[in-house]
Amino acid sequence: MKKILAFIFLISSFAQAQYTVNGTMSPTIDTDWVILYKIEGASQKFIQNSKIKIDSVAIQGKKQAIGSFSFTLPESTKVGSYRITYRLENAGFVDFIFNKEDVNFGFHPEYANQTVTFTTSKENMLYKDYVDNISTAQQKLDSIQIAGLEDQSLHLKDEYKKALKTLNSIQKEYLEASNGMYVQPFIKASLRNNLPEIIETPEKYMSNMIGSFFDHIDFNNKTLLNSSFITDRITDYVFYINYSQDTETQQKLFKESVDKVFSKIDNISYKKEIIEFLINQFETDMNLELIDYLFDNYYAKLPANIQDKSFKEEKQALFAAEIGRIAPDFSWKEDGKQLTLSKLDEAENYLLIFWSTTCSHCLNEVPQVHTFLKENEKVKVIAYSLENDSYGWSSFKKTLPNWHHVLGLNKWQNKIARTYNVVSTPSYFILDANKKIIAKPEHLKDVKQFFAKK
Repeated sequence: MKKILAFIFLISSFAQAQYTVNGTMSPTIDTDWVILYKIEGASQKFIQNSKIKIDSVAIQGKKQAIGSFSFTLPESTKVGSYRITYRLENAGFVDFIFNKEDVNFGFHPEYANQTVTFTTSKENMLYKDYVDNISTAQQKLDSIQIAGLEDQSLHLKDEYKKALKTLNSIQKEYLEASNGMYVQPFIKASLRNNLPEIIETPEKYMSNMIGSFFDHIDFNNKTLLNSSFITDRITDYVFYINYSQDTETQQKLFKESVDKVFSKIDNISYKKEIIEFLINQFETDMNLELIDYLFDNYYAKLPANIQDKSFKEEKQALFAAEIGRIAPDFSWKEDGKQLTLSKLDEAENYLLIFWSTTCSHCLNEVPQVHTFLKENEKVKVIAYSLENDSYGWSSFKKTLPNWHHVLGLNKWQNKIARTYNVVSTPSYFILDANKKIIAKPEHLKDVKQFFAKK
């Protein structure tokens, strides 16, 4: 009997030592799986995936397909911020907090953040309620502030103070309600630094916004560090708050905002993550100046054992042949002489073409380039032919006189071609006299258009 009772107790304890995360998306979307991640700073750690179950329900008399999914988490699951991702392209996701309690929520997959509603989990219900209420109060305050900036004849001081009092009251209420809860650091960090009086000029408004943006964020708080909260705020600050339509001014603002961000971060591991995160963000616009700035001023100054050598090498290789870079150097033999790209001193511009005798487009376009530039003494062409052997190239290059011809064996595995990230032929690179890449035309018409303007 004792053994049976002990067994029942063991089974009961095991059942209680699990938690569930249940989600419902309405309507469903064309995908079969949902993936669960744990958010750790600027990165995500895979936890598990779950298949979406499709059901049909009647909503206002019409049938609609909804998708539901469930995750079972063991007792050992770490408390923290988690994310379910349900679409890889135009990634859709819902973030939530796990703190040793079941979590149930529903959402519209096209507007997840705006529509997510939690039906269990005190942590998530309280925080979502807070976000909705404080956002409404902040929007009310901002609308009064903006109206005052647009028309300074309006007497809005009292209305502003009343709205600010309401906002501060909401903040105080939720801070008290969240005592001892995991979400409290998020509530503390979410409050904007609103001045006690309405601001009279746009310049003062933006100055306060930028200068106080991080005032309520504790960059050493582990709860915040192990979530997307700070990363999201950094993204807003660098890419949206500090904005100018003038390119030169924008680059300056980027650098100033990056400096401000890193003046706040003491945690070395997190600093590394944010540097890599920002490098990846600037990569989308190929902002090489800021990528170099981050590598030179921050990544290179991290402790050697923290730096990711493969990350650095990968990025440097990726950007080696981008516009603004000095073209990667290479040498070749021609008429018994050893020539080097960097040492050529023959023209105002150089056109480097990666092509192949086995490429039909090349056999059509390259002769046209030769005809087009035949009389142009300000441009010298370096034709780098990617081949498996020299047979076809040896004869064909004779039809293209007065060019530099380079044989690149191993075709797509050719080292120089890989350095230039050549993935198709023909590929064009236009260099200035100093061999800096100044253009990367995609088509023959683009090559002609560039040199027609010269």
